[in-house]
Amino acid sequence: MHYDLCVIGGGIVGLATARALLMAWPGAKLIVLEKEDQLGLHQTGRNSGVIHSGIYYAPGSLKAKLCRAGMARTKEYCQAKGIAFEDRGKLIVATSPLEVERLRALEGRAQVHGIAVEALTGAEISRREPAIEGLAGLHVPSSAIVNYGAVLAAMAEDVRVLGGEIAMGTAPVAIRERMATVELDLGDLSMTTSALIACAGLQSDRVARMAGMDVDFAIVPFRGEYYRLPPHRKGLVHAMIYPVPDPDLPFLGIHLTPMIDGSISLGPNAVLGLAREGYAKGAVSLRDMADELRFPGLWRLIRKNLKSGLDEMGNSLLASRYLAACRKYCPQLEIADLMPMRAGIRAQAVRRDGAMVQDFLVLETARMLHVCNAPSPAATSSLPIADYIAERLLSRLRD
Repeated sequence: MHYDLCVIGGGIVGLATARALLMAWPGAKLIVLEKEDQLGLHQTGRNSGVIHSGIYYAPGSLKAKLCRAGMARTKEYCQAKGIAFEDRGKLIVATSPLEVERLRALEGRAQVHGIAVEALTGAEISRREPAIEGLAGLHVPSSAIVNYGAVLAAMAEDVRVLGGEIAMGTAPVAIRERMATVELDLGDLSMTTSALIACAGLQSDRVARMAGMDVDFAIVPFRGEYYRLPPHRKGLVHAMIYPVPDPDLPFLGIHLTPMIDGSISLGPNAVLGLAREGYAKGAVSLRDMADELRFPGLWRLIRKNLKSGLDEMGNSLLASRYLAACRKYCPQLEIADLMPMRAGIRAQAVRRDGAMVQDFLVLETARMLHVCNAPSPAATSSLPIADYIAERLLSRLRD
C-alpha cells in the first residue's frame, strides 16, 4: 500500500504534524503509525500540563521562537475546541543570592523575547502567595495550565476529519529510503510513502538509525518523579511556583503546579533512567541499559554533571531530601503532603561529547524528516513545530 505521507509517532508533536500536513495538502493520503494501543502514553501524557511562555530559552533558538508562538496558538486552539485552560501565571522564586543573580538574567532574557514579566520583592511574593517565601521573584502572567491529553484527543479527531488514518499498535521494523519513495516493513505487512516524518520521542535515535541516518547522539532517558499534594492542600498556591533553574542544565527544577483537575503536583526531579519507557521506580530494560552503557556520551555527561546527578539521585531515594528542595520556597510543606503520583520520562538527546542537545533537533534527507530532540516545551510548541515541519517538508517535495 502506498501513502503520500507517513508520520511515525502518536504523541502531540506527531499528531500536530499530521494535522498541519493535511491542512497544507488537502486530500493527501496520510497515515500515522503509533506503536502503542493508545495515543500519548509517554511524554505527552506524563507532564506537568504547563503552557510555557518561553522565558527560559536562548534567544535565537527554535525553542524560544516556537514556544512563544506556541503559547498563543495553544490557547487559541483550546478556545476553538472548548478545552479548559487557566491563565494562572508562573512565579519564579529565588532563595539565595546566586539565584537572585540568575533571576535578573532571566528578567533580561524576558525583555529580549518580548515576554511581559513583573519583578517582585520577597515581601511582594508573600503578599501574592502567602505559602511561598523567597528573596526575589519574577512573575510571568502568560503561563497557563491545561490537560494535554484533551488537546491530543482533539488533534486526533482533526486528523481523522481531514482524511488521515491513525494505525494503533503499528511500528516499523525496517525503513529504507529509495529514490522516489520510503519503504517501511511493519512486520506482517509493508508499505511505501512519498515522504516520512518521524516524531518518535523516546525512540527517535533508534528510528533514525533504522532509517539509515548517521546520527552523533543518543536518547538518554531522564526519569521525572512527581508527588501530588493531598486534597486539604488544594488552594495552597494560585500560580505555578518554580525555582530559578541552573542555566547549565535543561531541567527546570522541582516546581509546584496547580493542575487543571484542581489538584497540585510537585516535581519533577531528573534522575538518569535505566528504561526508556519503564515508569515504575527501579524499572530496568536490559536493552536500554546496554545501549546507555555502550554510549560514550553518557560517561562524559556523568563526569560533567556528577554533583547535580548525585543530588538528584539523593532526592529520588529519600523523600525527605526531595521535600527539603521544595521547602526552600514553600516551608510549610510536610513529609505527609507527598502523595504518590505517576512518573514521566524525558527523552533527552546527548551528543557523543557528553553535551546535552539544548534546542529542538530536526534531521532531514531527501524524503525523510526526523524530529530527534523535542522535550519540554514541545507540548506548548506543538502547533508551530508542526507548521515548521510541514513547510520544510512540503516545499522540498514540490521542488
